[in-house]
Amino acid sequence: MPGYTTENIRNIALLGHSGSGKTTLAEALLHRFGAIEAPGSVEKGTTVSDSSPQEKTLGHSIDSAVASFDSGGFHINIIDTPGFLDFLGRTKSVLPAVETIAVVVNAQVGIEPMTRRVMNYAAERRLCRMIIVNQIDAPGVDLADLMDHLRESFGAECLPINLPAPGHDSVVDCFFNPDGDSAFSSVAEAHTAIIDQVVEVDEDLMALYLEQGQDLSPDQLHEPFEKALREGHLVPVAFVSAATGAGLDALQKLFEELMPNPLEGNPRPFVKGWDEAAAPFTAVPDPDRHVVAHVFKVAMDPFMGKVATFRIHQGTITPNSQMFIGDGRKPFKAGHLYRPFGKELREMERGIPGDICAVTKVDDIHFDAVLHDSHDEDLIHLKPLDFPEPMYGLAIEPTRRGDEQKLSDALHKLSEEDPCFRVEHNSVTNETVIRGLGELHLRIALERMRDRFNVEVDTRPPRIAYRETITAASEGHYRHKKQTGGAGQFGEVFLRVRPLERGEGFRFVNAVVGGAIPTNLIPAVEKGIRQALESGIIAGYALHDLEVTVYDGKYHPVDSKEVAFVTAGKKAFQEAVKQARPVVLEPMVNIHITTPDSAIGAIAGGLSSKRGRVNSTDTISDGQAVIHGMAPLAELGDYQTELKSVTGGQGSYTMELSHYDPVPFDIQQRLMAEFQPQDD
Repeated sequence: MPGYTTENIRNIALLGHSGSGKTTLAEALLHRFGAIEAPGSVEKGTTVSDSSPQEKTLGHSIDSAVASFDSGGFHINIIDTPGFLDFLGRTKSVLPAVETIAVVVNAQVGIEPMTRRVMNYAAERRLCRMIIVNQIDAPGVDLADLMDHLRESFGAECLPINLPAPGHDSVVDCFFNPDGDSAFSSVAEAHTAIIDQVVEVDEDLMALYLEQGQDLSPDQLHEPFEKALREGHLVPVAFVSAATGAGLDALQKLFEELMPNPLEGNPRPFVKGWDEAAAPFTAVPDPDRHVVAHVFKVAMDPFMGKVATFRIHQGTITPNSQMFIGDGRKPFKAGHLYRPFGKELREMERGIPGDICAVTKVDDIHFDAVLHDSHDEDLIHLKPLDFPEPMYGLAIEPTRRGDEQKLSDALHKLSEEDPCFRVEHNSVTNETVIRGLGELHLRIALERMRDRFNVEVDTRPPRIAYRETITAASEGHYRHKKQTGGAGQFGEVFLRVRPLERGEGFRFVNAVVGGAIPTNLIPAVEKGIRQALESGIIAGYALHDLEVTVYDGKYHPVDSKEVAFVTAGKKAFQEAVKQARPVVLEPMVNIHITTPDSAIGAIAGGLSSKRGRVNSTDTISDGQAVIHGMAPLAELGDYQTELKSVTGGQGSYTMELSHYDPVPFDIQQRLMAEFQPQDD
């Protein structure tokens, strides 16, 4: 039985840019409060969080990792997350598991691209946020300037809950006991600013505060403090040094006494039902209700099999609990219930609302699944996270003949683990393409494929996912007539095509009247049209964003068969498209490039040479900038190498799909010339 209640659980995710010290901070907290005997080292690969061979070699987190410690009746779950933008999917997937996002900022570097992203993601999901400024003891840090920059970037609601003492070897409390000297600013002024910010969300308390003309006690401020956190009206800023331990005790007190427990956080955006029938569902953190839990991580362990890590939002789970997965009708029994601690799984007797638990060897369980123990909770799902679109791709094939099935199994397991790792099969080019968020993302996937599944692959750049569409309305007609002795084939189709707005897809309209084409043969006409859609007309790429209306035709009572109308529909559609001013579209991507200031001009010129453009540039800190631009994906195939050369290895970039645009005339002519349509 756990020695704590839901009220004493704190779930906190450490997010931030790579190198901000999240893993070292987690290690310091685990050691300080007795969960581990000695703190591990990122450099030596001995931390609780970084347990995989790739993490130890890279010296950075690749997967999220859960660990916990108990202190004074409180149970604190810490989730360490990757800081590389390439692993943003794994980072973002932990958001539904916690009430609080603690954004860790490196005091030497300041605000970085990942800092901005995760602050925005947490706000979008209505999670409570705090900022932890780490490495306050590093030489030459300007903490006053950093504090100003945080407020400029994220709002005046960012207020110090403590301040570094002179010498930066400890911190001074600005909330519970505001007394002492700080390295910058005034402790008294910081205390007053926090109180003023908190009472703004409670009119009665504000009136009392103004009437008393003196400080309010922490007990009086607790509920409005939680409300201010929930509403995003307050973002506390704490100062620490994970390396020396400065500020760790104050941080623990902040976690326990001021960060929300599962009863106080904003409700998760659960929904019951689908489409128009969907309605909000509130999971109540009551141990006596039916179980509702959400899977936020899936990992493949060579010894334990599939490990699914989930957060309990409602009800109680024991090792013998029988649960359903999503809308599935077949239940599974947990068998064992575990508490994850890095790679280690520790047996649990029961899990209560707020607990983070794991089960193993349940084949049907998957990322984002909702687990429940009653069909009353069927159709419940969480509002989907908005993951970045994986755009960086490699075409792969097994190096060894006969490894096709092993490759397929490995890809399936890797895609189960990572919401931003995607596997596609292009039927036109017969390519298997893996897609991720960057070169590092796919390099790690390939290493895991080799090391864990003994599958080696050859890679090459994938064919660009061009599209075709039309720019004008047109009509098409085809009569299919075939006589080979005995019953023949006959079908005739008249149709119209017209362009739709970009992104509307394909629309099929049956406007045939009077039985010119029997109702049972209309699906055959649509089938033929869809075949032509998928194979392309002018360059071999699938058509998008058009409407096809079949309005007339003829049939023969004996010779009209499905195959005849499939052919007639396909040929009539091809004829119509060729007259509808068809064009080839190419994917345009938003690209975000982090670079030293000195390389901005070279990068802007490089983008221009690739038919791209710079939209804006943000200065971050220490001579670093983020360039926001747009370019055709076809021009960015080897951009990683070019950027490395231009920035001396200091640049990085991410990209996501923006939209599709027509290719230039010369490129369309080349693509059309390369296309060799298959004979029907």
